[in-house]
Amino acid sequence: MKFGVVVFPGSNCDDDTVGVIQSLGYEAVKLWHKETDLQNCDFIIVPGGFSYGDYLRSGAIARFSPIMEHVIEHAKNGGYLMGICNGFQVLVEAHLLPGVLLRNSSQKFISKNIYLKAATNNSLLTQELDTNKAYKIPIAHAEGRYFTDEKTLASLKANDQILFYYCDENGEVTEESNPNGSLLNIAGICNEGRNVFGMMPHPERAADPDLNNTDGLEIMKQLILQTV
Repeated sequence: MKFGVVVFPGSNCDDDTVGVIQSLGYEAVKLWHKETDLQNCDFIIVPGGFSYGDYLRSGAIARFSPIMEHVIEHAKNGGYLMGICNGFQVLVEAHLLPGVLLRNSSQKFISKNIYLKAATNNSLLTQELDTNKAYKIPIAHAEGRYFTDEKTLASLKANDQILFYYCDENGEVTEESNPNGSLLNIAGICNEGRNVFGMMPHPERAADPDLNNTDGLEIMKQLILQTV
């Protein structure tokens, strides 16, 4: 399997993402946003950062970069696609994932470790995660508050598209453990086709023993299992 990591002006987690994929023994290449060739990549990742300085809305300009036409086509043809933090924002702007990501309820940029838990094993991204475990993963965003209308929320729940919830260190989903005011503590979702994934926390930043945290590596490993 070959991974492609899209790089926009302002991306800052592309090296982290490439490094994790390569540490798992798989090829990963960077795809500059002005390119139109996905280089035969099987799995595309849109990483975190501040594409175009987060002007207008986070992800709103990046969504129109030349490469995105081909990323969208890749996803619509059933190819795997994942957006992390700013990447999640780009994917909702491209209407590849439902809902929006609003300013944090605190109206402040938040950078800290939080806990999340897998809501389901019915997706490539969560297939072998322990749904009872609280994974410690960092967040770093100002617009991470997931929101959608009641009809879409009901559809997300009915189709088992909610992948992650913010929780406390004991795995309890509580109002206090919600760092940004996301609806129902939602930290990550997938599309109806289950090939497009988005999450606000940064698993690629918690994937190195030197950082004393490899909880994120457990999440990134799901991408290469290919059992779903």
